[in-house]
Amino acid sequence: MIYCFMSHSHSKIMPEEIRSKPADFLSLSQKLWYAVRTGDGDVVIFQEFLEKGNTVLLERQLINDAVKKAFWINLYNAFMQWILLKHPEMNKYRNRLFNAKFINLCDHLLSLDDIEHGMLRRSKIKWSGGYLSKCFPGNFEKTFRVDKPDYRIHFTLNCGAKSCPSIRFYTPGNIDDELNIATKNYLENEVIYEEEKNVLQLPAIMSWYRGDFGGKNGMLQLCRRLELMPENVHPVIRLNKYDWTLLPRNYKN
Repeated sequence: MIYCFMSHSHSKIMPEEIRSKPADFLSLSQKLWYAVRTGDGDVVIFQEFLEKGNTVLLERQLINDAVKKAFWINLYNAFMQWILLKHPEMNKYRNRLFNAKFINLCDHLLSLDDIEHGMLRRSKIKWSGGYLSKCFPGNFEKTFRVDKPDYRIHFTLNCGAKSCPSIRFYTPGNIDDELNIATKNYLENEVIYEEEKNVLQLPAIMSWYRGDFGGKNGMLQLCRRLELMPENVHPVIRLNKYDWTLLPRNYKN
């Protein structure tokens, strides 16, 4: 069981300088991300402090979508890398990995899917192509999800597979530039236009969540804007096969 592994019975006592201060959730998510990447710091301590925080303070701090996106993206990538580092065999059990509620935030248990589809995609149903939303999301999700979904988050979340985007560190103050860079870099490596056949090869992730991109027209407009295809062509779209081979710690410097 994943949650058994994530329990804190074996953890160290929190340092006084952390325990005595009100939780700074954005800073904690950043420190957790850094500790997972470098091994410099006690990951479990930061997990404990996230768990012991309160929702009133969390709501005061996640004040806009820029903060929410940076917070949730960094948290997702940190926990995903942490669990794959400790339990690489979970790569074989993808549904369990995404659905297990092993992330404890302010005494609310969340899964990786809760973060991706609930918080970052604003309560979208996972396998609906990006066109359907949950009818009755919970109060915690409604409080802390983004106000406006952003298709660029699909180029930030890394689930440990070879075809996933590289892992980057995100900050509220520069989030738009950082998301644009992540989007451009990922698509430049994945999108291929075959002029002779008039075929545009796109990453599978764009088809999975095509509604987030505005459907076929939105995907084509994005590729034109990034100059990945000629302006005045109407290609046939083909999808690249997603490579689920385990590739942990795929960080972008």
